Amino acid sequence: MPIHRTAFLPSSAAGAYRGTQRASSVPRYAASRLLGRSGVWLCIAALLSACSTTDYYLQLARGQYQLMSSREPITEVVQDSSRDARLRERLAKVQDARRYAVGALHLPDNKSYTLYADVHRDYVVWNVFATPEFSLQPVESCFPIAGCLAYRGFYDEKAAEAHAAGLREKGYETDVGGVAAYSTLGWFDDPVINTMMRWSDAHLIGTLFHELGHQKLYVKNDTAFNESFANFVEQQGLSQYAPGHGLDSAQEVAYEKRSREFVELILDGRMRLEKAYASTKDPAQLRTLKQAEFDGLVERYHQLRDTQWAGYKGYDNFFAEPLNNARLLPFGLYDQWVPAFAALFKQNHDDWDAFYAAAKTLGELEPQARLARLKQLAATETPS
Repeated sequence: MPIHRTAFLPSSAAGAYRGTQRASSVPRYAASRLLGRSGVWLCIAALLSACSTTDYYLQLARGQYQLMSSREPITEVVQDSSRDARLRERLAKVQDARRYAVGALHLPDNKSYTLYADVHRDYVVWNVFATPEFSLQPVESCFPIAGCLAYRGFYDEKAAEAHAAGLREKGYETDVGGVAAYSTLGWFDDPVINTMMRWSDAHLIGTLFHELGHQKLYVKNDTAFNESFANFVEQQGLSQYAPGHGLDSAQEVAYEKRSREFVELILDGRMRLEKAYASTKDPAQLRTLKQAEFDGLVERYHQLRDTQWAGYKGYDNFFAEPLNNARLLPFGLYDQWVPAFAALFKQNHDDWDAFYAAAKTLGELEPQARLARLKQLAATETPS
């Protein structure tokens, strides 16, 4: 199962908001090796008795093969004067960032993000998130390789929408979001995809660091740990890379500040909802409290937009559709433990190798002990 990443971009950067999301095999010219890896997915599917589950794994195998067979070496694209000049320029920046990731951040040195693929669509995958009506706990999907994840991904948007409809019939709240990039955790050489090209340079390079972070460390059955770890690698890596590579412009700084403040706003809304859900068991009262919290979240957003952001409306489209638990779910999953990893990085004297070793040890703890340690670390981190 591909590991997908949500990056909540404002409309000016990514088009209409639908949960715009982001994240060592072979290039296109050696597809025979890819077929061997695809066979792993197909064999898993053959072992499953439920027809619908088998169909799901088959669409994963087809989608992954289509992506992998579209790859070509970035070096060839950059050197080909007949290709789009802007594409060549941006891929050259990816090459520079990839070298930095290996040399300075000590991320995996493999063929991932040395390849480019054009899938001829706006998103490569669509994620389905689901929650109960009065809970922010995800409806998990479990897989033989990746373990249990807080979402289910589809290479076909209609299939994702159909799955979400089925969950709604069972009483769950859902959200479907387009995914622009993901990691296969090193099972394949993940490419830079055309879906990533609409991002700013900082966002593109940060995503590269993020997805390589997944390849560096991944803990089964703990989405919040994995995404927070990769988010920290992205943020810290980008803060080190940016000053010497032309990414420290005032526009990028303002963008990142708004992004942090928007995430903080949503996380505060999640916390308020969780308290409301714990306050009573009466469904009618819960629905009233829930709507009041959603209304309050919208009001606080408008205050933030109109006062601190001088009317910047880049996140308005997030509120263009009715809010529900599932739409808020990814924020906590992707950001919850970033302060804990920031504290761990400081405790290891900003040394990447020591930090990775400490994070790996943390990931090997039993779930409850890991959670307690994360809380302890987060409590020591002073907000910036």
